[in-house]
Amino acid sequence: MELFTNQVLSGIANGAIYACMALAVVMIYQAIDHLNFAQGEMAMFSTFIAWQLMQWGFGFWPAFLLTLAISFIGGIVIERALFKPLTNAPVLVHVARFIALFAILNSVAGLTWDFTIKQFPSPFGSSGFLGSRLISTHQAGMIGVTIGLLILLFIFFRFTRVGLAMRAAASLPESARLVGINTSWMIALGWGMASAIGAIAGMMIAPVVFLEPNMMGGILLYGFAAAVLGGLTSPFGAVVGGFLVGIFENLVGTYIPGVGNELKLPIALALIITVLVIKPSGLFGRAIVQRV
Repeated sequence: MELFTNQVLSGIANGAIYACMALAVVMIYQAIDHLNFAQGEMAMFSTFIAWQLMQWGFGFWPAFLLTLAISFIGGIVIERALFKPLTNAPVLVHVARFIALFAILNSVAGLTWDFTIKQFPSPFGSSGFLGSRLISTHQAGMIGVTIGLLILLFIFFRFTRVGLAMRAAASLPESARLVGINTSWMIALGWGMASAIGAIAGMMIAPVVFLEPNMMGGILLYGFAAAVLGGLTSPFGAVVGGFLVGIFENLVGTYIPGVGNELKLPIALALIITVLVIKPSGLFGRAIVQRV
């Protein structure tokens, strides 16, 4: 029983990271109806910016807040410069741009900060949470950050004018334009928010996996699995999906013989395929009905 509890708590802690990444994936998906394959590299690049700021003498939290601002602006710039000019392009054009952005960010990060592993400090420490051996203060902090982020997003989208406008632009863009909403800038804001959320995920995972240009490769796949499981149209579903994927990954690796770390990524991919076959809209996503 202690082993099961330990694996569940550890899975929840890992799931907090997947949930952050899934939130970023969902934000961009709702804005442009496409998955951002470069989301992990954007998070990694933002984490390197935070690391560089700390090397220049900034404390963790000032560097954290400044990185969020830089990431938000960077997300808007990427959308304006790379994606807005070809808004109505075929799907394969969007995929090619995401792959190009992935390669550019990875290469620039490697050339700027090299490919050696760097330590990234934890703002929460690494001791046992409340004296427990099952979960560390950093893991508890990751869970708290994820839940707090979800609450802030709920308040933003439910009770603010900009949030309501972004929801309208994502679900009914034609109707939103008719009532005076600038849907183009709502998409840009969605990119900015997704970039900032990804930066949070990167800065939370870096103390665990260490900082290097390829650190987010596997995390992004788990984020995709979490977003698909919870529903690509539901931020709440993305968070729940992240926690479920984290728990599922740990329990499978513990209780199914022969499943080690090398098979965890295929399990995430199998989970994506299974959900898409059984319930394409995910656990909490809305089904899209189109008139033909």
